[in-house]
Amino acid sequence: MMTANEQKPGMFIPALIGGGIAGLLTGIPLINCLCCLWIIGGGITAAYFFSRESSQPMTPGDGAIVGIFAGLIAAVVDFLVSIPLAPLSQKFFQRFMEQVAQYAEQMPEGWEQLMEQGGADMSASMMLLNFAVSAVIFSLLAALGGIIGVALFKKKTPKSGAADVPEDKQSPKDTNNH
Repeated sequence: MMTANEQKPGMFIPALIGGGIAGLLTGIPLINCLCCLWIIGGGITAAYFFSRESSQPMTPGDGAIVGIFAGLIAAVVDFLVSIPLAPLSQKFFQRFMEQVAQYAEQMPEGWEQLMEQGGADMSASMMLLNFAVSAVIFSLLAALGGIIGVALFKKKTPKSGAADVPEDKQSPKDTNNH
């Protein structure tokens, strides 16, 4: 049973830090090509900050939970960051597709229509579906990162038993036999 001094700290601030960093890096075009690594790193970061605030050793379950929270926060931040950067992402996508078209001999049907739109036709329902899928995937990856973070930043548990007795203490027999 935990006493008031041994309570674990809240997970929100560590998850906010780890998820915010991961979501920001995932939402920026060109940098987002390392999306999975950013999310796992966000879970590790959240576990690091959680371990710094905790006086008790973390369990893998603690790491997974703070990672899940970080993944959800990363999905929200990624969604919010990607909205204003959508035109930039569409230009990158369009340029990429133009380069692919130069080297491909046969393009599938509807290719020209996709090129003209530049992937810009995203409805609100598609955006929500994308967000939901991102939230699930980010949560799983960040939970993995949180578990890795526990392994990296785990505090050692104090050993109890005979080793707790200070060595400079003398036993009653030693005081009589000077």
